[in-house]
Amino acid sequence: MSDREGMIRTIEAETRATVDHTGRSVLRTAVLEAMRRVDRSAFVPDMVKAEAWANQPQPIGHRQTISQPFIVALMTDLLDVRPGDRVLEIGTGSGYQAAVLAELGALVFSVEVIPELAEGARLTLDAQGYGWVATKVGDGALGWPEQAPFDAIVVTAAAPEIPPALAEQLRPGGRMVAPVGQPGCAQTLILVEKDEDGAVTTRDVLPVMFVPLTQPG
Repeated sequence: MSDREGMIRTIEAETRATVDHTGRSVLRTAVLEAMRRVDRSAFVPDMVKAEAWANQPQPIGHRQTISQPFIVALMTDLLDVRPGDRVLEIGTGSGYQAAVLAELGALVFSVEVIPELAEGARLTLDAQGYGWVATKVGDGALGWPEQAPFDAIVVTAAAPEIPPALAEQLRPGGRMVAPVGQPGCAQTLILVEKDEDGAVTTRDVLPVMFVPLTQPG
């Protein structure tokens, strides 16, 4: 079995193991196919390429990480992304999550606060054929108001609460997935849904551990 297929098998097993938390025993076939197509090894530093397909986070520099494949797959599945959806990503990192979303046919707008990571992600996304992903350097807590509203928003770093600007930029009928909690303490993956009248509801999905949402400066 290839490393790539091993990753998919591990994601499927982890999905079954966490069904009591997530309510999902399987993920959408489209999500698993997107995970299969994206070359994860292209989005990690050379020093950890041998572990690129392992179901664990990997360091990408600047005290940031690329999330474990299961978490990427779960967050993507929770967003219920469809071709043509406008998706905002907070925390570009190495560009991996953006590539997975792009494989689903989403129009991805990704914000990264660390200029060096943003530059590296831009180069990798272009090299891997995801040149249409829009990226910018900025404060993720502010979102990307010029491109709002969004059908879905994914936040890849933890904050004590959902940034209000992100909830505002989610269109009626949209979904957001974000880790919420203090750095180094218990965090929870939250699913936020906005109904057609603009009312927002949240649901706890899974205990998680993410790096903190970094502020500029």
